[in-house]
Amino acid sequence: MNPSIKSQCGVTLIELVMVIVVTGIIAAGVAVFIQRPVEGYIDAGRRATLTDEADTALRRITRDLRLALPNSVRVDASGKFIEYIETTSGGRYRGELTSAGAGDILDFTAADTSFDVLGPVPATGNHIVVYNLYGSGSTSNAYFGDNRQTLTSAGSTVVFPSKLFPESSPARRFHIVSGPVTYGCTGGQLVRYSGYAYNEPQVAPPVGGSSAVLASDVDVSACSFSYTAGSIGERTGTVTIVLQINSVAAGGNVEKVRMFQQVQIGNAP
Repeated sequence: MNPSIKSQCGVTLIELVMVIVVTGIIAAGVAVFIQRPVEGYIDAGRRATLTDEADTALRRITRDLRLALPNSVRVDASGKFIEYIETTSGGRYRGELTSAGAGDILDFTAADTSFDVLGPVPATGNHIVVYNLYGSGSTSNAYFGDNRQTLTSAGSTVVFPSKLFPESSPARRFHIVSGPVTYGCTGGQLVRYSGYAYNEPQVAPPVGGSSAVLASDVDVSACSFSYTAGSIGERTGTVTIVLQINSVAAGGNVEKVRMFQQVQIGNAP
């Protein structure tokens, strides 16, 4: 053997093919084991996002409904829209003169333009409402306007254009309101409407004003609002909200989050 000739080593084509095949088998095996955990992680993240969207929307509705003018909550015939009148403040009006014969009372026998506030000074708003009793045959319906008047100024004395309010409040309460608000499930969205005119009867969805989307991918067929006013003696009502949000995942799978909420409404006028 010629010592000047060095032996040469290398990788044959057959060995290279074998390495590729073995590597592919190992990768396929690993993919089988990690596919489910990865899909589960993605699905959990998607469900968490949907849950957070639905929960945020329900919290917003709950917070707003607790500011509703007593006896102003109403739901349309389809159960897809709920409306209320939003309060910004309130207080108690003077119903009797002082022992010295002083004070500005709210007169219910003739048109009046002002009254003294007993207690903290209220915040300003658009209208003043006294003793709201929304319902069939009521003469104190803030939507209709017979117990509602434009507010000129609010302070220790509330001032407004001449108005004869139809009924006095047993507790001498008044409310200052900013206007009606509607929440509705329509077009695959949960929408908040505000800044529109008062309507009697209810118009759903309302016309005019502005709107803001609170949630998308809403299953309108599974969205509903209902309202139980309760008896006069209870002075509370209950709003029930069902909201479902769907999301189509890769592969056509549909993730669904369905949430249920009840809100207690104070109806003492």
